[in-house]
Amino acid sequence: MMLIRPIRANDYPALYQMAVESGHGFTSLPVNEELLMRKISRSEASFAKAVTSPGDEGYLFVLEDSVTGQICGTSALEAAVGLDDAFYHYHLGKVVHSSRSLGVYKTVDILMLCNDYTGVSELCTLFLRTPYRQKHNGRLLSKMRFLFLAEFQQRFADKVIAELRGVSDSQGNSPFWQWLQENFFALDFPTADYLTGIGQKEFIAELMPKYPIYVSLLSKAAQQVIGKVHEQTRPALALLESEGFACRGYVDIFDAGPTVEARVEQVRTVRDSKRFQVRIGEV
Repeated sequence: MMLIRPIRANDYPALYQMAVESGHGFTSLPVNEELLMRKISRSEASFAKAVTSPGDEGYLFVLEDSVTGQICGTSALEAAVGLDDAFYHYHLGKVVHSSRSLGVYKTVDILMLCNDYTGVSELCTLFLRTPYRQKHNGRLLSKMRFLFLAEFQQRFADKVIAELRGVSDSQGNSPFWQWLQENFFALDFPTADYLTGIGQKEFIAELMPKYPIYVSLLSKAAQQVIGKVHEQTRPALALLESEGFACRGYVDIFDAGPTVEARVEQVRTVRDSKRFQVRIGEV
């Protein structure tokens, strides 16, 4: 039987192995021993804390095979993002260049750096090990977070988001980041993603372009991946969309993967959830 429970300190070896297996672009599971241990400690403290409103809590869960004791996957919830460190996105918008006298009217897509999601809750760190990607284990690992939201709504914001992994190749090269790297940074995508994952975000404020980016100036390869998900992330996007999540034009600043959002009370599983008592005993 598969069960989901809060992570414990002795789950560290399994969490580290999942960080290794998750690969490039999985910002919330960096291969960093100190950071992963801090994540576990923070989660244990968050579950033990009496909470009346969302703060800097983070809740980390694991999927365990109760027969073998094997840790098969992990998922997490952040109570309120961006309260300690700036939480960055690009927002895809439009500007109009027009001249009535010249008969010119042109609409142009732009990317604006923003912190619009500061204070919202976040679904994150969803990873299922390859041998267990069957029998709806992924759905269980993802959707249980909605039940946690429903049961403990005082611990979370009214809006919840999920950042979805954008397009990159097997070596971790992102077409979107490659354009940024060539013009503004001297960091490759895996390095930039890793630095963000361990909380070293100062370089974003220091080096990221301060003015809107005209999408038409990006390389064709970069333009084509804006708002697109990694092939392995398509099932996660489909599940979130079935729950009522939608993209409002916000994308990741590194790989341009979409961020989807929903009001907590409008999430289908939250809205339709019911509480029951169960009795555990012999069958």
